[in-house]
Amino acid sequence: MQYIGLYLGLLVAVWWLYVSRQRRMQRAHAQQLQQTVAAGLAEPASLHPVVDPQRCLGSASCVKACPEQALGIVDGKAVLVNGAACIGHGACKAACPVDGITLVFGTAKRGIDIPQVSPTFESNVPGIFIAGELGGMGLIRKAAEQGRQAIEHLRARKRGDFEHDVVIVGCGPAGLSAGLAALQHRLRYRLIEQESSLGGAVFHYPRNKIAMTAPVKLALVGKVRFGEVQKEKLLDFWNGVVRKTGLAIQFRECMEAVERDGDGFIVRTNQGRHRTRSVLLAMGRRGTPRKLEVPGEESPKVVYRLIDPAQYDGQAVLVVGGGDSALEAALALAERPGTTVTLSYRSAAFARVKQKNREALEQAQRGKRLRVELESTVEAIEPDSVQLKTAAGVTRLRNHAVVVCAGGLLPTPLLQKIGILFETKHGRA
Repeated sequence: MQYIGLYLGLLVAVWWLYVSRQRRMQRAHAQQLQQTVAAGLAEPASLHPVVDPQRCLGSASCVKACPEQALGIVDGKAVLVNGAACIGHGACKAACPVDGITLVFGTAKRGIDIPQVSPTFESNVPGIFIAGELGGMGLIRKAAEQGRQAIEHLRARKRGDFEHDVVIVGCGPAGLSAGLAALQHRLRYRLIEQESSLGGAVFHYPRNKIAMTAPVKLALVGKVRFGEVQKEKLLDFWNGVVRKTGLAIQFRECMEAVERDGDGFIVRTNQGRHRTRSVLLAMGRRGTPRKLEVPGEESPKVVYRLIDPAQYDGQAVLVVGGGDSALEAALALAERPGTTVTLSYRSAAFARVKQKNREALEQAQRGKRLRVELESTVEAIEPDSVQLKTAAGVTRLRNHAVVVCAGGLLPTPLLQKIGILFETKHGRA
């Protein structure tokens, strides 16, 4: 009896510790949700999870699987506590033990336009195909499969007297997979990517982020049996595939227009015009980075996303923007040894940013780790400096790099001009 009492006491103690820990966690998640709503960051920008409360067991498997900490447990059920942080990779859905998560686009308050696409991935404009994130599929495995299948379908179109059988726009998972399929079938293809690296949205994931959670089939390669893999390993693998297969990618080539040309199209880019029988749009939904439109912006020292803060060690860096991405970039750079950081924002105050970023910025300012210039705009970018217009006049700052975090121009207007029809989705798959 003595031992039974001891065991029962231990069980009660363990149960009490577990319940206490769960209550603390749920209070923290509820507080995070309140802060997110107050900051106007509750609405997810793209593909995101919706939890079925009837199925959810509150196991927190999805919470643990989310690297962005976008999910939490509130009142015993999983909820999206930080919608703005969600990037739609679907790790939460794969981790749910009761299949209680659906990935959807849009919410009741904020609809998202998705192009109309047939089961063969052809849009309402014959000859223009859409695959991957733009068409509503953010999951790496499925986006890659769509790219491969789209090429299989467009192969049936007569080649005709064109320079290319297909121009593939975008080199994320869908575009890369499509390019390999085009190479396998000996199609005349041109694969263009507006940035200087392949990977699409994956390339801009945080360091060591889990990027893929299921195997994927690639033409010329076969089944790639990755489970959970960090983005660096996945990008290394993709670069190895490009080297091994000889896949030709035209980097820093941005699509500017698509025009009908008889039975085909002319794709106009910043590097010329390309006559093609078909077009496969495989770019992401983040769009083309919004430019400052100032002299010197074409300089190689200007980038539109911060990838690795360590590469700016010991440099003078200007960050431009007033959203969370700009604040987080400035804060990350301010932590690097010898790096001096100036954050420029055109308005008088930072609005719609996370409270923790606001507080961290104020702390960094007090510690003189970075300088903030509100109501300022960039006038010119020079080889070793930048001209900044402030309330006090134009000043010249020593500068080695400029990071512009001013958002992106979505491709929707360009596609609508082509004639592609869109459907607005409010919380539907």
